[in-house]
Amino acid sequence: MSGDIINLNKARKAKAKRESQSGAKSNRMKFGRGKAEIMAEKRDAERATRTLEQHRLERAPGEPD
Repeated sequence: MSGDIINLNKARKAKAKRESQSGAKSNRMKFGRGKAEIMAEKRDAERATRTLEQHRLERAPGEPD
């Protein structure tokens, strides 16, 4: 009926390490891109916006240009 004995300090530190590693992984995905990749993504987004604007039939009254 007795459970396993664990060291609470080690468990706490292990949990903090796991959380830190998951945060680091997300940051690598978010910020770990080169300048060329960032510029290409920006260029593609601008191209998509420009194409969408060119295909718009009419502007709504009061809509900014």
